[in-house]
Amino acid sequence: MASQDSFGAKGTLDVDGQSYEIYRLDAVKGEGLDVESLPFSLKVLLENLLRTEDGADITADHIKAIAGWDADANPDQEIQFTPARVIMQDFTGVPCVVDLATMREAMAELGGDATKINPLAPAEMVIDHSVIADVFGSADAFERNVEIEYERNRERYQFLRWGQGAFDDFKVVPPGTGIVHQVNIEHLARVVMVRDGVAYPDTCVGTDSHTTMVNGIGVVGWGVGGIEAEAAMLGQPVSMLIPRVVGFKLSGELPEGSTATDLVLTITEMLREHGVVGKFVEFYGEGVSALPLANRATIGNMSPEFGSTIAVFPIDEQTVDYLRLTGRSEEQLALVEAYAKEQGLWHDPSAEPRYSERLELDVSTVVPSLAGPKRPQDRVEVTKAQESFQKALADYTEDKDTKATVSLDGQEFEIGHGAVTIAAITSCTNTSNPSVMIGAALLAKNAVDKGLTRKPWVKTTLAPGSKVVSDYYDRSGLTPYLDKLGFNLVGYGCTTCIGNSGPLIPEVSAAVNEADLAVVSVLSGNRNFEGRINPDIKMNYLASPPLVVAYALAGSMDLDLFNDPLGQDQDGNDVFLKDIWPSPQEVEETIAQAISSEMFNESYQDVFAGDERWRSLPTPEGNTFEWDENSTYVRRAPYFDGMPDEPEPVSDIVGARVLLKLGDSVTTDHISPAGAIKKDSPAGKYLAEHGVEQRDFNSYGSRRGNHEVMIRGTFANIRLRNQLAPGTEGGVTRDFTTADGDVTSVFEASQNYQAAGTPLVVLAGKEYGSGSSRDWAAKGTALLGVKAVIAESYERIHRSNLIGMGVIPLQFPAGKTAEDLGLTGAEIISISGITELNDGTTPKTVTVKVEPAPGTDQAHGETSEFEAVVRIDTPGEANYYRNGGIMQYVLRNLLKG
Repeated sequence: MASQDSFGAKGTLDVDGQSYEIYRLDAVKGEGLDVESLPFSLKVLLENLLRTEDGADITADHIKAIAGWDADANPDQEIQFTPARVIMQDFTGVPCVVDLATMREAMAELGGDATKINPLAPAEMVIDHSVIADVFGSADAFERNVEIEYERNRERYQFLRWGQGAFDDFKVVPPGTGIVHQVNIEHLARVVMVRDGVAYPDTCVGTDSHTTMVNGIGVVGWGVGGIEAEAAMLGQPVSMLIPRVVGFKLSGELPEGSTATDLVLTITEMLREHGVVGKFVEFYGEGVSALPLANRATIGNMSPEFGSTIAVFPIDEQTVDYLRLTGRSEEQLALVEAYAKEQGLWHDPSAEPRYSERLELDVSTVVPSLAGPKRPQDRVEVTKAQESFQKALADYTEDKDTKATVSLDGQEFEIGHGAVTIAAITSCTNTSNPSVMIGAALLAKNAVDKGLTRKPWVKTTLAPGSKVVSDYYDRSGLTPYLDKLGFNLVGYGCTTCIGNSGPLIPEVSAAVNEADLAVVSVLSGNRNFEGRINPDIKMNYLASPPLVVAYALAGSMDLDLFNDPLGQDQDGNDVFLKDIWPSPQEVEETIAQAISSEMFNESYQDVFAGDERWRSLPTPEGNTFEWDENSTYVRRAPYFDGMPDEPEPVSDIVGARVLLKLGDSVTTDHISPAGAIKKDSPAGKYLAEHGVEQRDFNSYGSRRGNHEVMIRGTFANIRLRNQLAPGTEGGVTRDFTTADGDVTSVFEASQNYQAAGTPLVVLAGKEYGSGSSRDWAAKGTALLGVKAVIAESYERIHRSNLIGMGVIPLQFPAGKTAEDLGLTGAEIISISGITELNDGTTPKTVTVKVEPAPGTDQAHGETSEFEAVVRIDTPGEANYYRNGGIMQYVLRNLLKG
């Protein structure tokens, strides 16, 4: 749909003889409107609204709200943001493709053209979350790990390969290529998009929180849940509040001995302490110009660890130079520069945009750092790491002197608390940054030349974010030195920092568990939460790649890395870190010699084709997918079963029972299935019934394409406390279809209620659905038969996701709680007034009638009523709800079109 263009912003931009249509920001004028001093990120949002103004969901008033943005105000203005494209990784992207495949069948069943179901915005998926570092420390580690990955995930990969061929504007980067965020900045990101002759800023949403890495090259984008990603793929806007924007001024340059990792850990600590959750962070000032693009990407990547929505850098010469290095066309480079300068998006180091809050850092003050032992914001200076470790150890053991003996290859070694059992160069955060990657390899070379080796109990892995890293290691002649220390390539994918570290050395694992040692991982990743990296490891530290190598040599966190020797040379002399640390000049000279744009062109020239394994996968053909009824990974989703081509009128909710009564701060992690699948859980029983051995259960993440597994894991978190079943913890509730309201699993109770035709309600406290915006938190809720949630307050995205799945979010009267209203969860609940939506309006409140249920303690109580606030906040959301959900709404519109 063409923009209504209330401000007459449509114009043209000529670049080297090529003419583009653009929407000029300087056309937005009026009393109280000041576009020029807006932060970079809000200028991008402003252009988005100008280009998509439709007079209903996006109006001239919304455009004025951004142009006249009050930097000091608390966010309360909702806008509809339409991202230019969608980026996905395989764990979270599979259900999106399942839903698209199911929509195609539904379209055909309704008499429409199935091929109309395609992403309406470009969608790209990088398969990077499935590789596990099972094999390490050998020349064939990469090949063997890829083989195991294909064995484990064959069904999913066949399905995605079908999707790659069946859908327009959907591309898949096959396994063994790279990490989604690194592939994004090195190849997929456009910075300025062109579509149908219109040029506009590249923006994206991604199904991974570290989508923000692309902020480093001036692209406004962030992580969302699967439902928002699907909506964006289908051309629907993402609902958001105009945020507060934190300006972070940089000055100075990194000192010798400090790395981009040290800088990002310093910034993480500062922003966590300041408080930036839900805000945009934007970097500006003289120091930005001196900051290499790769360092900017490192900082952008860590935005989820700060808590901010984005951490963005404006466009400047560094951006254009990086695009040239990574093989973008000269035509694209010219467009990026011309467009950014024309629209006021080009960085002016002397400018002071208006910001809600400001911080400042002199980069020259950054010192070598780690973060740990369990949170990315817990920065520790390397000079104080031993002292910090010893202090933290008290939280993990009472006996600090416990030791264990490990026998390896005929030799015995003694290890204690703090032994480094994993040293991993991993994660998009740092493996996209040549300065720290070359630094690590040069340190390895210097160590090998001195005769040093890694300690035998350390599992060493190298998982770069793209093949370009291996290319420049080979070209610089540094690969053999990493191999010599055991840092052999294990895969191109997201490994250690998402828990895909694979097992420890078996003898080490046995000794650690027998002596209950608090051992350590050191990884160049972004997340080090307890239990995340490896079940045998209690303490985890984030570090730069060179420090990862150094700790592999040292073998323990319980030493002074700067003043204690790492080992001895061939002559028995002590070797210290300063003896092998490469100089900045050495790093820069190696980068200049080893990295060229041709390498990026070669690595990405056929990136979607994949290797022989990918190309030879037996793949179904046709416009619709041939579902395998025996598959336990990929199943046809039930969202469109029996759906008529016109929506039926919405109805009030009569005779509902409460499935769960929950307290405050219930997160999507509590609601959505995650982690390992237990044998005695409903999901485990389902898999066992379908012939799956426990060793092959895999995780909920890998089975997101099977709704049968996922609904059985919804509300099944072991820490969930359902007040309907006091004294319990985990996914249980009372089932009032039984005479005594027996306590059973949430899934089994929901099945009984649905068989009896009884609708369900969830009661909750404040901040319901906070945390990561997991799609299955809403999908699972809907498939369990829940028709309404009544909470004190909501996290914004989960509230929107519930509507997107046809569940109405209601709010208790202001200041009231379920307890204030006398609700125990044992009542019968009816909700009237919802039918007003059939008249094209959205009621502000609905009436909730509460009746005592027969056979309960309150059987003879009185019926009561209260008015609940309807949290359908926009006309678009109302349309979604009237249609039973966002996918049904889009499907019907495409059918009519």
